[in-house]
Amino acid sequence: MRYIVVLFLLVVTSVIQAQEIKWMTMGEALAAQEKEPRKIIMDAYTVWCGPCKLLDKNTFTNPDLVNFVNENYYPVKFNAEGAEEINYKGEVYSNPNHDPARATRRNSQHHFASALGLQGYPSIVFFDEKGGFIQPIVGYFTAQQLEIYLKMIENDDYKTLITQEAWQSYQEEFVGTFKG
Repeated sequence: MRYIVVLFLLVVTSVIQAQEIKWMTMGEALAAQEKEPRKIIMDAYTVWCGPCKLLDKNTFTNPDLVNFVNENYYPVKFNAEGAEEINYKGEVYSNPNHDPARATRRNSQHHFASALGLQGYPSIVFFDEKGGFIQPIVGYFTAQQLEIYLKMIENDDYKTLITQEAWQSYQEEFVGTFKG
């Protein structure tokens, strides 16, 4: 009986672990790209941001989204007001005005967030296989709303969507597969 319980717990644990995004730092993602090129998706959040917490709770737990992100991207969690140092394209970005006493409240913006032009949170930021900045999208998205962006970027379709008409047509023709 004990063997069956242990086996059951191992199976349940592996299923739960399989349904989590394997977050890493930007440095880890850039290093991973050198070994196996893959695009990066960055969740730029702040600790005080309600929609950021909802994204973690509702969107980043969707099994279809989790599997797609883990298979196709290097997922990065980035506190846009944190103290982490980021070495990106030969520049070291930090947050010299970060105040640890404000750990649960608004803090100064990280220089990397400023360099990316982030002005709202959450921001989902995409980078190509060589770490080159593609673009951010700002705000809360459900898994089904985020799916079109994940697949458009992953398939390089964004490179041909240079007009509003092309984007509108792409949206109309897109058939999502992520379940709610």
